[in-house]
Amino acid sequence: MLARHAHAILTIEDDPVLGAHLKSSLESKGFAVTLAADGDLGLSLAFKRQFDLILLDVMLPGLGGLDLLARLRQRQRTPVLLMSALGEESHRIRGFDSGADDYLPKPFSLAELQVRVAAILRRVAYEQQPAPQAPPSEGFDEACCDLLHAGRWLELTPSEFRLLKLLHNHLGEVLSKAFLYQQVLHRGYSQHDRALDMHVSNIRRKLARCNVDSWRLEAVWGQGYVLREQCS
Repeated sequence: MLARHAHAILTIEDDPVLGAHLKSSLESKGFAVTLAADGDLGLSLAFKRQFDLILLDVMLPGLGGLDLLARLRQRQRTPVLLMSALGEESHRIRGFDSGADDYLPKPFSLAELQVRVAAILRRVAYEQQPAPQAPPSEGFDEACCDLLHAGRWLELTPSEFRLLKLLHNHLGEVLSKAFLYQQVLHRGYSQHDRALDMHVSNIRRKLARCNVDSWRLEAVWGQGYVLREQCS
């Protein structure tokens, strides 16, 4: 899992022992790591230098992690992985709602952290690639916010288009409802909010209507949704 191009990571963590462990662990995988022990210094470094990823503790002295994230999102979209001992669902939802890309409850293993970091950087690299040119009779159309299959439009709404394309970008990967609400509906997830389920139901109906049988949109109980390829 060595980093190919020495990705620059800013770690904002007030625990000096944990900070040192994070730095040595990530540097052993080829990353260039900068440490900040409080939110004010961390935000200043984030604005002054370009980082590929920010590891951000929620409970910080002075400027707290979520307030820091809110200020950061006003100016840049650098990926942020939140780290917090507050691992309840409500805290995770608030983190995603504030603009986090991932949320890792403490305590966590360094091996899991490395996997999460690698996953975020792979996603960013994928999203930065030039979009492939789809054949005129097939594929996602960003301008129309729709999917053309076998010469027929699915007639997706913009929210349905964002949801299906995001799931397709992560084909075979289970995406949590909290993540999908943040990325697709741009709001926090509430267990009584059925909007996402409604969009999934509509997408399934439209896929079936247009005979798109190469994908299967599944619910994973207690986790979220996944789009899988299936053999014809």
